[in-house]
Amino acid sequence: MPGFLILNGPNLNLLGTRQPEVYGCTTLADIEAMCRDHGARTGVRVEFAQSNHEGALVDAIHDTRGRLDGLILNAGAYTHTSIALMDAISSAEIPTVELHLSNVHAREAFRHQSYIAKVAVGVICGFGARGYTLAMDALQSHLEARS
Repeated sequence: MPGFLILNGPNLNLLGTRQPEVYGCTTLADIEAMCRDHGARTGVRVEFAQSNHEGALVDAIHDTRGRLDGLILNAGAYTHTSIALMDAISSAEIPTVELHLSNVHAREAFRHQSYIAKVAVGVICGFGARGYTLAMDALQSHLEARS
């Protein structure tokens, strides 16, 4: 059974209350439950982590190396600024899907730049909480195509 880490960055612990007009009313706990259910149906083991600290995210990515099969990363604002996260993904050599709840390309221009996309197998954005299960399916398809 493949294993994925679903890793969430800064401010995502506030989902459901932070700017619901942009990010929706679904909480991070709701998303985790939805992903666990989806994983059980599709044969994927999922782990979850969230941190507001860049170094903790880097450590979580490093921890996937040789242990898990894929990474789904909603790096929040670090998407647009963190060379460290980009390098961690490259170093861990783990297939990664970049994920955003909102359509970052329809927002402020600074959100159009992504360091994560440069090392990701794909990007999903704009589908709200449903993007997490879409990312799981996309990552599973990517792994199946590779084998």
